[in-house]
Amino acid sequence: MQPFPPSRSEHDPSKEDGSRYLDRQFLVAMPGMGDERFARSLIYLCHHSADGAMGIIVNKPATDLTMPDLLMQLEIAPAADEIRLREQVGHMPVLMGGPVDAKRGFVLHSSDFRIDQSTLLIDEGVCLTATVEILRAIAQGCGPENAILALGYAGWQAGQLENEILANGWLTCAADPELIFNPVLDDKYDRVLRMNGIEPAMLSPIAGRA
Repeated sequence: MQPFPPSRSEHDPSKEDGSRYLDRQFLVAMPGMGDERFARSLIYLCHHSADGAMGIIVNKPATDLTMPDLLMQLEIAPAADEIRLREQVGHMPVLMGGPVDAKRGFVLHSSDFRIDQSTLLIDEGVCLTATVEILRAIAQGCGPENAILALGYAGWQAGQLENEILANGWLTCAADPELIFNPVLDDKYDRVLRMNGIEPAMLSPIAGRA
């Protein structure tokens, strides 16, 4: 499965019945989730079709790594700019986006910034770009207003996500851009549950959907 699907402006015959697919929604890991790598994960689903699905975990930080650190490590910005970077982009989280392609960076960002032929518009206010140009723009202070950098992504083969949902591995609900870009990660999981009328302490492995 390709991490970047065709633009929504292009015809995709696999999505003629859009009601079947869950892209642009949140996946919330349930107690029935059998994979410990996704325990208490909140995933923004960037693409879902008959061929599979791709999403970014938006609530798990990369260990001891910040956006200014990353920009300097990649020599996109000089160490002399550290103070400026921490003031300007220190609030932008670096996340563990998923187990697939974990050494590759994927930037979810607001739609006020786009790169021709490289940026995928997922939904109003949410875009995905995976080129070094967006990191250069962020370092120069001319990038998107809101952004998170994810290392890797979560991917599913055809039918795999649907089977995990039926097995009560995931709850699905509407995504909230404010929550996607919120730099406070610790309470995102509980917040999205409460937004959907679910008290986290009351969760059980009984199947259900919001």
